[in-house]
Amino acid sequence: MVSRCIGNSADDKSLDRVVVAARAAAKLARQVTIPLVELDLSLPQYRVLTFLDEGGTNPSELADRLSVSRPSVTALMDGLTERGWVERERDPEDGRRVVHHLSATGRDVLQAADAAVGTRLESIGRHVNAGDPTPLIESLGRFGEAILATRDAGTT
Repeated sequence: MVSRCIGNSADDKSLDRVVVAARAAAKLARQVTIPLVELDLSLPQYRVLTFLDEGGTNPSELADRLSVSRPSVTALMDGLTERGWVERERDPEDGRRVVHHLSATGRDVLQAADAAVGTRLESIGRHVNAGDPTPLIESLGRFGEAILATRDAGTT
């Protein structure tokens, strides 16, 4: 096992914070997955539902947003469509393209998943800040805003 020595300089401490944050982000993905499993939903499926909740989109755009191949998105969308959570329709502007939208059932599933993940995050957040999860939840929300701003700026 390789371990990293904690540095004393400001640059080392800044790097240490980034490493801690990066590892926390990786662990956070697992914590989000735990309540989703109880809903028979995978993290990639949840991500697709959240993206579709922002508005219908085509498979190529979803593949870019998810950082996966188009065939992977097709497989995901097939599964979500079979479950009745996503609807496919022809793009009214280009009949050769398909656009995906959340169905009413998909919105219900997403709402249940959001509530389950939120409950899990609040539970974890109670272990810091004198038992008050609010600062942690608000920080995660701001991080989400930063991700959207980055995407809107075209830098991811």
